[in-house]
Amino acid sequence: MGSSPYWYYVAYEDDKNSALNKLRQREFEAGRYNPVVCFPEFPITEETKSPGKGHETIADALEDAAEDGTRSILDLDKVSDEDDYCIARILNKDELIEYFKTEKPTKEIIENTDSYIEDIERGKGFCITVYENEIPKELFFIGYSFD
Repeated sequence: MGSSPYWYYVAYEDDKNSALNKLRQREFEAGRYNPVVCFPEFPITEETKSPGKGHETIADALEDAAEDGTRSILDLDKVSDEDDYCIARILNKDELIEYFKTEKPTKEIIENTDSYIEDIERGKGFCITVYENEIPKELFFIGYSFD
């Protein structure tokens, strides 16, 4: 089996780890993670199935998902400039220009560019600030499951 991509937009916050933790908690409470939903569908919308959490804690869900991972944002537990497993890495200025031809990508640019996707390794992700009229508007989290 191959890894599965997942992605989310959330309101912009200066504290990207806070935004990630809120998103993780939201998706955990909704139950949109493996093994509650084996293969969650993306993008998440108002109509997306929300069966409710199937575990007491996120740690329990991660343990139950084992080597497959949760196939969701639960697999990423921190935002950082460092590249490592379970990290939503912040792209540096050079990467933003390489992928998006700008340091301030808009949602339209992100959605119409896919070159960055092939550089995401299994069990890792990116955190990208999304701009509207040169102002940070959203955070875009994207990652690949472990398997």
